[in-house]
Amino acid sequence: MNKFPGMFQSSSLTFCFSMVCAALCLVNSSASADDWGTIKGRFTFGGTPPASLEIKADKDIEVCGKHKLLNEELVVGADKGIANVVIFVRDKNVKVHPDLAKTKSEKVILDNRDCRFHPHVAVLQTGQAFVLKNSDTVGHNSNVATIKNPASNNLIPSGGEVSQTLSSDEAIPAQVNCNIHPWMKAWLVVRPNPYATVTAADGSFEIKNLPAGELELQLWHEKAGFIQEFTVGGKSEKVAKGRKKVTITPAGIDLGEMVISAGAFTK
Repeated sequence: MNKFPGMFQSSSLTFCFSMVCAALCLVNSSASADDWGTIKGRFTFGGTPPASLEIKADKDIEVCGKHKLLNEELVVGADKGIANVVIFVRDKNVKVHPDLAKTKSEKVILDNRDCRFHPHVAVLQTGQAFVLKNSDTVGHNSNVATIKNPASNNLIPSGGEVSQTLSSDEAIPAQVNCNIHPWMKAWLVVRPNPYATVTAADGSFEIKNLPAGELELQLWHEKAGFIQEFTVGGKSEKVAKGRKKVTITPAGIDLGEMVISAGAFTK
């Protein structure tokens, strides 16, 4: 006979409650994993890869003349991979994965180094710290031609830097120039979330932890503008204004090798 029926009943209820909570946690954890996915792909050049054009420095030659300067408007590797293709999610109110929320606290640096901008295409979130830096021994200026944000043109002495934040997203990348050294050019992608990237030297890209479901991507390149047509496996695909709809799944999706014709870069 149980001498403490109330205590036994309370313990049983506590045990059952704990088991239910544990089960719910497992369900929520599983559901959470199913809410996100990855997208990847690769852009390649349809034709003989163009040779990189060398630029001859005509300002501050004693410094800039020491570096091999190349025209970076169209960078195609021997494997036909196209670098610097911009891919971002057009949806503004997209849910952001918790692991990516912390990226907004990181600084994005656009460096004037070796008389060129590093990187050639920088990706920035609204409200994120943006640093214009000068690692060269000569002065530079960084003329940022944003449209929705106030344009800026900062003179940056050797070893100096300027910090700023941009509060509005830009529909297309903003051009950055150094008026002192006219061959210096870069691009700034400003988006309201971390779902934006640029292709690597081999033309590949990957965006992780995207919310599952239908999203619309923007495809852009400085020489081609909006990428509106490419082929995958020999089959042509047209995307008006460079806007491609995709459906993100937990298993992830691979867009494959997207071949852009040489003619797209002559416009």
